[in-house]
Amino acid sequence: MKHDSDVIVTGGGLNGPALALALAGAGLTVTVIDGQPPRARAEAAFDGRAYALAIGSKRLLSAIGVWDRVARQVQPIVEIKASDGRPGEGSGPGFLHFDSAEIEEGPMGFMLEDRHLYAALLGAMQAEPRITLISATNVVAQAPSAAGIGVTLADGRQVAGRVLAGCDGRRSGSAERAGIGRTGWDYGQTALVCAVAHARPHRGTAYQFFMPSGPLAILPLQGDRASIVWSETTGSARAIAALDDAAFLALLAPRFGDFLGDIRLEGARFSYPLNLTLAQSYVAPRLALVGDAAHGVHPIAGQGLNMGLRDVGALAEVLVSASRRGEDIGAADVLARYQGWRRFDATALALGMDAVNRLFSNDNPALRAGRDLGLGLVNALPGLRRAFIRQAAGLSGDMPKLLAGRRL
Repeated sequence: MKHDSDVIVTGGGLNGPALALALAGAGLTVTVIDGQPPRARAEAAFDGRAYALAIGSKRLLSAIGVWDRVARQVQPIVEIKASDGRPGEGSGPGFLHFDSAEIEEGPMGFMLEDRHLYAALLGAMQAEPRITLISATNVVAQAPSAAGIGVTLADGRQVAGRVLAGCDGRRSGSAERAGIGRTGWDYGQTALVCAVAHARPHRGTAYQFFMPSGPLAILPLQGDRASIVWSETTGSARAIAALDDAAFLALLAPRFGDFLGDIRLEGARFSYPLNLTLAQSYVAPRLALVGDAAHGVHPIAGQGLNMGLRDVGALAEVLVSASRRGEDIGAADVLARYQGWRRFDATALALGMDAVNRLFSNDNPALRAGRDLGLGLVNALPGLRRAFIRQAAGLSGDMPKLLAGRRL
């Protein structure tokens, strides 16, 4: 089989381009297949959609040459405050408080708008001669063999490589075509996502209010704005999404509270059904799944993209190391190293977030008392609180080199 590149990446969102840059920076050739036009998201206007990037993710983006492209557009997260709540109660006094002063690495994370991160990844890919970007078409078939894997695109073109990286989301076609099943369930919740401008400065503080119907996250953006991820029961969310902006804001305001002063909507509003979906295997012949294709999780802790970038770091390290040893990078034993590295950790974190959502998305008095007591205990013990901070910042566990800021 003649290979067009060493690695084929299907999915041009965020994880796919990051993986391509990590591999190309270490000398491998990559073809990225993206179903969207190349600049559709990069040219978007402000809409409030943003990600909380952990310190480990920031280090990976630095190592692959992307962070300098977005450094002026990030909002550092210097504090995190969490509290139980009900509509009309607002933030309350809080029962869990994380401060970046408790770790040596600086801010615990960074908020970055989707449009800026995508534009930076796209620009870096277009500047990398080892990356070929094929846009506005999708993979419709894949055929692994002893010599490599070939894919067929919707426009009829054929592309061949040694291994296929499926970065194609929760409904991964690459996983489905490989016969990989999925385990998961629907939460009966929908995330309402928007941005607000507020009268008082947020001072780099992220807030998480645990409401009976689901968590409400208020995440700091540049310029006295915040990204809102409001989880509601699906029926209620459907009705809320249908409201005009004034009625929507009238429902959001009592949940939000007045600690940031008057608020107003900025940008568009979005809604996303929430579910848990875990691939039953991360690998198949000549295939490795990355990000949501491997593990689609609840947004309660903002860890979805960070988990995906951990996958990126691990898979890139495995493939590059195998290539330098002269191994077939698509061989089953090579891909098994990636699965062994990532599957347990990612599944444990996904199920942990699932448990937190179930524990907090209710108004049971006994559970409220127990969870408030438990989190109050975490808040009162500096050592335990520091461990939670380091976990949230992506500074614990078996960390790939890229997440430590080291090039491959």
